[in-house]
Amino acid sequence: MALRIGDKAPDFEAETTKGRIKFHEWLGDSYGILFSHPKDFTPVCTTELGYLAKLAPEFEKRNVKIIGLSVDPVENHERWRGDIKEVTGGDVQYPMIGDHDLNVAKLYDMLPADTDGTSDGRTAATNATVRTVFIIGPDKLIKAMLIYPMSSGRNFDEVLRLVESIQLTANHKVATPVNWKNGEDVIIVPAVSDDEAKTRFPNGWTTLKPYLRVVPQPK
Repeated sequence: MALRIGDKAPDFEAETTKGRIKFHEWLGDSYGILFSHPKDFTPVCTTELGYLAKLAPEFEKRNVKIIGLSVDPVENHERWRGDIKEVTGGDVQYPMIGDHDLNVAKLYDMLPADTDGTSDGRTAATNATVRTVFIIGPDKLIKAMLIYPMSSGRNFDEVLRLVESIQLTANHKVATPVNWKNGEDVIIVPAVSDDEAKTRFPNGWTTLKPYLRVVPQPK
């Protein structure tokens, strides 16, 4: 099953470093970041988990829950957590899913559905496709996906920026232009008529083209 933006995020039950969870129930009314790793004790992923641990309060301010996944048992995650803190200074407090049976990786189309066995004997190279970031809304729909190779560290500042953009669209019917940063001007989405825009944006906007109406970022 190929997942796309707008699809319902598959629900699952799994063991994590914070106990057993049912994913949709755990997510509740929050946005969610589900980010995956091909193996514990891998160098690039170590730097990523540590940085995200430091950035976690910024996601929390935006009503975003973070959960990681690695194709290894939970007990390995606990040992890895110590390395992460030692190397990066980031103390991982968000839950990490133990996907020893590969169930979640297959459910989220990161490994082929017919993949046999467990994580035993598998290497980071055989799990190389388990490198996706999913942004999931409170409605449990997938809002965005980012897929990186193992050799390229993910930019979680960009993930935070993307969350801010997605939430602006959901709350105010605006889109964000290229290289937008929080606080900069945004674009009124084409689905909003001028009449509706007058109600939503009473201070007016700048029309660059009939389809390109620029407005200060709503508060």
